[in-house]
Amino acid sequence: MEILFLVLVVLVVLVAAIFIGALFLKQEFSIKKDIIVHRRSSEVFEYVRHLRNQEHYSKWVMADPHMKKTFRGQDGTVGFVYGWNGNKKAGEGEQEITRLTDGRKVDIEVRFIRPFKSTARTPIVIEPVTETQTRVIWGMEGRTKYPMNLTNLFVGKVLGKDLELSLQTLKDILEGRHQVISAPTMS
Repeated sequence: MEILFLVLVVLVVLVAAIFIGALFLKQEFSIKKDIIVHRRSSEVFEYVRHLRNQEHYSKWVMADPHMKKTFRGQDGTVGFVYGWNGNKKAGEGEQEITRLTDGRKVDIEVRFIRPFKSTARTPIVIEPVTETQTRVIWGMEGRTKYPMNLTNLFVGKVLGKDLELSLQTLKDILEGRHQVISAPTMS
């Protein structure tokens, strides 16, 4: 009986320590990854500004090939909304183009509904390196409420791997090493 009581006390102390620790953790998170693509920056921007192209390179969008998708507005323009409702891995939510800086940046707001409600920003920045090389920077930044801010301890590692994989797939598509049949023609 004493051992059971001791185990319960230790368990309560551990849970309390976790919740107290969360009080001191940042609620904001930010992660950025980049890759060099051997294409002109104008071509890269023209491709990434269309959210529907993420179906071919975003690990998150490809998480459930059978997810239900909805679209509002004209893809590649401010106000376009790409909604999804998928399996447990994909969840449910929508992403919207909130601003375009011609040839340089696509500002996207992602609104998650399931598995939990949250909002994040996932900007894609295009930087010319040379005339035929472009740096693509893709990030995610947001805020998690207490006590969910505990996830910020490992979110960078998990999201970082997903971003790196997605950027490598994007690079392979744009450099012609990964064939995509339904992608719009690049100019």
